[in-house]
Amino acid sequence: MPIITKISSQKQTDDRFNIFLDEKFAFSVDQDVLIRFNLQKGKELDEFDILDIQFGDEVKKAYNKALEFLSYRMRSVKEVEDHLQKKDIQDPVIQEVILKLKENKYVDDLEFATAFVRTQWQTNGKGPSVVKRELAGKGVEQGIIDQALTQYDQSSQIEEAVNHAEKLLKKNNQLSTVQLKQKLEQHLLRKGFSYDIISIALEDVQFEQDESEEWAALLKHAEKGKKKYQKEEPYQYKMKMKQFLYRKGFSVELIERYLDEEGVNDIDFE
Repeated sequence: MPIITKISSQKQTDDRFNIFLDEKFAFSVDQDVLIRFNLQKGKELDEFDILDIQFGDEVKKAYNKALEFLSYRMRSVKEVEDHLQKKDIQDPVIQEVILKLKENKYVDDLEFATAFVRTQWQTNGKGPSVVKRELAGKGVEQGIIDQALTQYDQSSQIEEAVNHAEKLLKKNNQLSTVQLKQKLEQHLLRKGFSYDIISIALEDVQFEQDESEEWAALLKHAEKGKKKYQKEEPYQYKMKMKQFLYRKGFSVELIERYLDEEGVNDIDFE
């Protein structure tokens, strides 16, 4: 069996050592691996010993890469696995690294998911379904996701949904009541809130336009419609204006009032 005849530290780094077997360079190892396998001059190593040592060194190098990746922020187990795979590290090595990270409490999917929910809710205002989808994309199991989401209770969801709705209303005060409601619902759905939460939240938000606001909104849209259909024949113009304003969410009564005031309803189409 080959014998360790020399051990020397590498010039580039103090924590890696070159191992020489029978006077020839064989491989290098991390200091922790050197100590764990009790590598010293005069020790005999068989083929299986060498494979075991080299595997241990690959695990150590991958472990260091994982720690560096985790130094920026918390990660899910799947995120660490994906990162190491991109570094062309073999699956058996990755699994050893993950086991070691779990033992040392550097990765914990429940802790990660709990912190992720809190951040996405309190900092970014995301609703539960969006947070749930993002956690699933990070490889977190459904049971853990559900457990982490228990902190995001109904009252907190309603509060966030109301905040989003109020911000949106400030930017969309020239829409009809129907349009406003549709826009609010669609916006809150995209943010990740359920229909039940949206329904409750909209009860706390004043989105219904009063008569003067609704009329002002209609006039604004009507101007666009007039430019669009001004070259149409009178009958077609009237019908298309009606359809255009109705699609914008205005009531038939309000549309008829506008057409009366514009004199469109007085045109004889016969």
